[in-house]
Amino acid sequence: MTPGALLEHSHGVENQGGLMSASIVVGAQWGDEGKGKLVDVLASKADLVVRFQGGANAGHTLVVDGHKTVLHLIPSGILHPNTLCMITSGVVLDVFGILQEMDKLKERGLMQKSEQFLISDNCSLLMPYHKILDVARESHLNKEKIGTTGKGIGPAYEDRTSRRGLIFSDLFEPSTLREKIDRALFEKNVLIEKVYGQKAFDPSELVENLKIAAEKLLPHRCTDTSQTIMKAIKGGKKVLFEGAQGTLLDINHGTYPFVTSSSTISASACTSTGIGPQNIKQVIGVFKAYATRVGSGPFPTELLNSTGETLRTTGHEFGSTTGRPRRCGWLDLVALKYAIRLNGITSLALMKLDVLSGLDKIAVCTGYKIGNQVVTEWPSTLKDLEKAEPVLTEFTGWKEDLTQINQLSALPRPVNQYLDFITDQVKTPIDVISVGPGREQTLWVKPLYNN
Repeated sequence: MTPGALLEHSHGVENQGGLMSASIVVGAQWGDEGKGKLVDVLASKADLVVRFQGGANAGHTLVVDGHKTVLHLIPSGILHPNTLCMITSGVVLDVFGILQEMDKLKERGLMQKSEQFLISDNCSLLMPYHKILDVARESHLNKEKIGTTGKGIGPAYEDRTSRRGLIFSDLFEPSTLREKIDRALFEKNVLIEKVYGQKAFDPSELVENLKIAAEKLLPHRCTDTSQTIMKAIKGGKKVLFEGAQGTLLDINHGTYPFVTSSSTISASACTSTGIGPQNIKQVIGVFKAYATRVGSGPFPTELLNSTGETLRTTGHEFGSTTGRPRRCGWLDLVALKYAIRLNGITSLALMKLDVLSGLDKIAVCTGYKIGNQVVTEWPSTLKDLEKAEPVLTEFTGWKEDLTQINQLSALPRPVNQYLDFITDQVKTPIDVISVGPGREQTLWVKPLYNN
């Protein structure tokens, strides 16, 4: 497929002065920060939205005109019909899950043009046997449970790294598809049947189902997403790279082993899509006015009390993918500064500020007490992080409902004090403030797209 048709008639203008128009949106906490909403809002002026890592373990919730849309694989720009959306090689693609997601969008009258959504030929395929292995492995762990979503992400990335996996282009080579499936199942079926006591996969049935899926996915095939992205950037189009999960779940820099199976930081946008870092104009870090975490792993500011339960209930903190209740705690500025450093964040987007309304006191973590020492930098070992006790600064809360506010000047004084403290501590501007789930419930300190 020639993917340039939608870009030819999109928002951008030719690059007049060499200014690169590529921006990255990343999660600056443990995921679930509200990246989907921000990308949806920014996508109204973006020409291309690119998902660069993760898989269907992501859950990006968008609320438009009161209607909620939950996306797992398809980029959050898909609600804008003139915005091209793309999945690149760093993503593990659930072949059958993506078809279900597409069908739901089409039932609502969305995604009517096949050229609006493209998938890289080099994208890894996530198969049903990956899900079986993921769930079986987790169920056999005791205290060491990771908290996986059971979506098969880890096993799919394992196959990519061990060079045993299938990629998207394999779907369109029927003469070799069966051979590759047989090779993949040779080991997988032994594990599934002999180790975990599950039913082995029938390669013939799987191949036939994949052939049917291939016919439906063919219109979305893109042989070279890197070339398409670079052409857009050089042409002055606005390109938005959408990350999944959060910085503190990064496979290399997160709270290992309680992490996801991909690199979630901004540099991954370049390695996964095949563009150079010099093309990136800005990195937008998304964080909530408090902190949440799903699954196991250290969480220094966790509130195991009624305040934590209030945050969970008021903020609707239940996983978009699994429905699991999220662990809730105060905003952690030690972790946020770490995320800013790792990603090179140039702008911050603060989400769910409205959830804090009604609390008498609000606290922010500015350091950790580990033994007899107070540190203000992220610990280098999991052992130290597990022992960390938060050093908290308290603020007077506010009672006002923020969800109807549409001007920065209308924010109550205690809110401004809270925001000023955060900005002063992390030395990075907060340019976007969300006061509700809807598109319109967004306050701009500085426009992140100027035209």
